[in-house]
Amino acid sequence: MNTAPSSTDVRRHILDVAHPLFLSRGFTAVGLTEVLAAAKVPKGSFYHYFSSKEAFGEAVLEAYFDGYLERMNGLLSQPGTARQRLMAYFLDWLESQTGDEAQSRCLVVKLGAEVSDLSDAMRNALERGTRAITARLAGCIEEGLADNSLPKSLDAAGTAMTLYQNWLGASLLAKITRDRTPLDTAMNCTRQMLGNT
Repeated sequence: MNTAPSSTDVRRHILDVAHPLFLSRGFTAVGLTEVLAAAKVPKGSFYHYFSSKEAFGEAVLEAYFDGYLERMNGLLSQPGTARQRLMAYFLDWLESQTGDEAQSRCLVVKLGAEVSDLSDAMRNALERGTRAITARLAGCIEEGLADNSLPKSLDAAGTAMTLYQNWLGASLLAKITRDRTPLDTAMNCTRQMLGNT
């Protein structure tokens, strides 16, 4: 007996199909017709799940951050010192931005500048997501101050923001230059900031 997919499954499927399209071409260049054709979902169904393309874009970003934060939580909860866990996270970032898997590229880098001027809702989704990332980094840095794996001179919140900005900028420069050197530089700076132990 075949059962119809639940509304949650259909909604998630549309979001999953849109993610690589937005990653490759951006938000404004991808039309709803293209997304719905790729998802094999009728247009009327789309408006059952999303009130507009802007609301859809916000939902894509929220789904992206949900997945990203889940992966980040896994990396930052591995065994080892806080410094080791932070370095594992940034190594994962380096590999995801330089590997062949386009799906793992940073959606913040791709859409950040484009949509922040187009949509307050999407800009707010980006802000919420990036704030959650830096909060997790700050929490892990605080653990490193407690377990003595990080230099005592570090300010957790400030260091988290500096590291995130450094990596986000390096990812953008690597995309512009099509060269991984900015990411390698970010890794070297991260090692120095977190203490070369």
